[in-house]
Amino acid sequence: MASITQAMILAAGKGTRLRPLTLETPKPLVEVGSQPLIVWHIKALQAAGITDITINASWLADKLMAALGDGSRYGVSLHWSVEKDEPLETAGGIFQALKAGKLRDEPFILVNSDVWTTYDFAQLQSYELSADQRAHLLLIDNPEHNNGGDFAINNGLASEQPIGDADKYTFAGISVMSPRLLDGLVSGQPAALAPLLKQAMLKFQITADVITDNWIDVGTPERLTQVNSFINEKGTSYHQGA
Repeated sequence: MASITQAMILAAGKGTRLRPLTLETPKPLVEVGSQPLIVWHIKALQAAGITDITINASWLADKLMAALGDGSRYGVSLHWSVEKDEPLETAGGIFQALKAGKLRDEPFILVNSDVWTTYDFAQLQSYELSADQRAHLLLIDNPEHNNGGDFAINNGLASEQPIGDADKYTFAGISVMSPRLLDGLVSGQPAALAPLLKQAMLKFQITADVITDNWIDVGTPERLTQVNSFINEKGTSYHQGA
């Protein structure tokens, strides 16, 4: 069985909802439990055996790269894909990294830098996409700020609309992705990931699982306080990436 050996962390956003904190600090470097938010992901990926990690950067990219360097202090190799003018959005940023050879043309784990979770990435390290499969998404029960959910699951397949009595869940910002999902994109042009996923769902090419691990979208000052309170209560050893 093939194993996944690479990952990409999406880190190009401006973090506008966390301002003024993110006016001078890249959102991925915001402190969570005494270390930058993105470092939780880097350590968790390394613990799962994923040491080849690409990060896209745009807003305050120099500060982000200076803080993390080549990743050697964390036991990983970091590859930087810089979007110099404006962020290329999720799919556009991934596509640029692929075209530049930062990501190899094979499946990879994709992680949003602005979520915090106790999920163990080792569970995805051995995941194998089928020939027609374009992505495997991890979903969670809907948090208060996203009551309507994002996607439903029917017989393991993800869909935008529920079928029958299926519930909708929230995308956790963690997935295994095939580069084939991005076929047809144009280099340098912004492109969002959600429309590509929805198109592939119509062709039954996207699968999904629901996870029950602790998870929070660190998108607002209130939720930043929430995650820090959780870590203070449980201790950093609670997270396998600590």
